[in-house]
Amino acid sequence: MKYSHSELLDKIKEIFNGEVNSDVKTLDTYSRDASLLEVKPELVLCPKDSEDIQKLVKFVSENKADKPALSITARSAGTCMSGGSLNESIILDITKHMGGIKEVTSEEATALPGTFYRDFEVETLKHDALLPSYTASKMLNTVGGMVANNSAGEKTLAYGKTERYVKEMKVIFADGNEYVTKPLNKEELERKIAQGDYEGNIYKNLWNLIQENEHAIKYAKPDVSKNSAGYYLWNVWDGNTFDINKLITGSQGTLCIITEIKFKLVPIKKKSKLFVIFLRNLDHLSELVNEILTTNPESLESYDDSTMKLAFKFFPSMLKTMKVHNFFKLMFGFLPEAGMILTGGIPKLILLVEFSDNDEKEIDKKMYELQKKIAHFGLKTRMSRSEEESSKYWTIRRESFNLLRQHVKGARTAPFIDDVIVKPQYLPEFLPKMRKILDEHKLVYTIAGHAGNGNFHIIPLMNMKDPKNAAVIPIVSDKIYSLVKEYRGSIDAEHNDGIIRTPYLEQMFGHEIITLFKKTKDIFDPKNIFNPGKKVGGTKEYMISHIVRS
Repeated sequence: MKYSHSELLDKIKEIFNGEVNSDVKTLDTYSRDASLLEVKPELVLCPKDSEDIQKLVKFVSENKADKPALSITARSAGTCMSGGSLNESIILDITKHMGGIKEVTSEEATALPGTFYRDFEVETLKHDALLPSYTASKMLNTVGGMVANNSAGEKTLAYGKTERYVKEMKVIFADGNEYVTKPLNKEELERKIAQGDYEGNIYKNLWNLIQENEHAIKYAKPDVSKNSAGYYLWNVWDGNTFDINKLITGSQGTLCIITEIKFKLVPIKKKSKLFVIFLRNLDHLSELVNEILTTNPESLESYDDSTMKLAFKFFPSMLKTMKVHNFFKLMFGFLPEAGMILTGGIPKLILLVEFSDNDEKEIDKKMYELQKKIAHFGLKTRMSRSEEESSKYWTIRRESFNLLRQHVKGARTAPFIDDVIVKPQYLPEFLPKMRKILDEHKLVYTIAGHAGNGNFHIIPLMNMKDPKNAAVIPIVSDKIYSLVKEYRGSIDAEHNDGIIRTPYLEQMFGHEIITLFKKTKDIFDPKNIFNPGKKVGGTKEYMISHIVRS
């Protein structure tokens, strides 16, 4: 039976215990996330529990044939920069009722997906433990969003992405039932397949897909240390363990809906210091990065000269952001950088090398070791003596996008090429070529990122009321992603595909792998009820038509 909007609303209210919203204000709120896209949903639902979601999934599955546009997008904090949390049908907000930490020890923690990371971290720190894949938006995002996007941040260099820390999950598949997903050995996998039910068939078909296309899948894996593009088919089977969570993590809610996550935690290191390196050019960047990596830093971050200029131009705003109490002390702290700029100009790139340990003497030892190792480069360097001194550099790195947005009138941040990655050894060639493309199109932008991984975030500032700017997005994207492909990198290291990058996955992977991605989607979600248009099925036309015009 076909339902009108009001009939659909009534039918869902009959089976759903949580809130069902269709008012204009709510729909407008959920039509945006942290991307430059806008997609208005039909309904916004806040489930009370897993049972609510199971009932909803069954309802949508049963009525999909009569209402083809019917689908569900699970959404948490809405911090996605790729449009992954946008949908024209049903938005399922899991933050209102499906948050909370069930159990925490020094080694692991179990939480509901709507748990905000900031609350999760408070509890893990009580056990001197941490989920180290947190992002720059850790005060805003949820742990469910971290899993859906396979998030990473400043500590990725040492600890890797979220996929490393997912031990076990509860998920709802497209049949509307909840299952436990965890790593299986070959014998356990065979038993799972032998079930012959909906769950068993998922494992069976996925196993066959991976086995039959082993060579193509292995070759398709991007030659970089982190990747969020596509479905991670190459991670599922390592010859001994079949871990379906390696595929679900980073799938952006397109394969199932997560209802509970058990995370592995790591012990915290209580002290840290920063070693800052100023580069006047990129000639020896790859050799320098390699030397730095031999000292095993916890982080190796960077920002460019545009970001530095921005920080000095809007220095008062940055001070306000830093919430410093001693203005003159901080001003004095920046004098070495100011003097360097006056005498030699603004560096092309600033590297932030962070060392952490429980013993401050060990940190100092590593910093002096690094100083000796790179002395032959003849670079200006600075070693922080305190966390306060380190904070000024971190603030420039983290707040540049906000400064840009606040002080350039008539324009907004436009993340669309914000997550490219190549091997660090290629950066001296890659970065100038990338900047040339951006400059040819006269874009105002900042570049910052994870130099240790070769992952950079390019955030242009654009007036989206001007139709010319919307038109330039696919042109620049094509050029940048072609450049990334030359170096066997990824168009998406950690921010995921969403609406903005899904159309470019075939450009990156080729037709054969895209076909395997579509088959993967069909194995889990044959009726396309989970977050359509992401990972597979997205088009440039749809993306362009939903760019915010304000």
